[in-house]
Amino acid sequence: MFVVSLRFSANRSAAGQHMPGHQEWIRRGVDDGVFLLVGGIQPGLGGAIVAHGTSREELESRVAADPFVAEDIVSAEIMEIAPWLADDRLKFLLA
Repeated sequence: MFVVSLRFSANRSAAGQHMPGHQEWIRRGVDDGVFLLVGGIQPGLGGAIVAHGTSREELESRVAADPFVAEDIVSAEIMEIAPWLADDRLKFLLA
C-alpha cells in the first residue's frame, strides 16, 4: 500500500490550465482500482492519494504521467506502507 503526497510547487499558478488532465488522471486511477482514496492536503497545500494493488515501479510510472507532475505544478513523494494491523473495515488491505 502507498500514500502519494502531491505538494504544490512554485508553478502552482499553472494548475488551472492542467486541471482537466489531472482530474482525468485521477479518474483513471480510481477506475483502474489503484487509487482507493483521493483528497486535498489542507489548507490548500496539494493532494494525497492512497494507492493499493500495484507495485512501486508501476505507481512511479503512473504518478509521472500526472499532468501536474509532468508540468512541475506539484512535487510527488511516494511512501510505502507495510500494513500489519487494520480495523475490520480495512482488512482487505492486509492481503
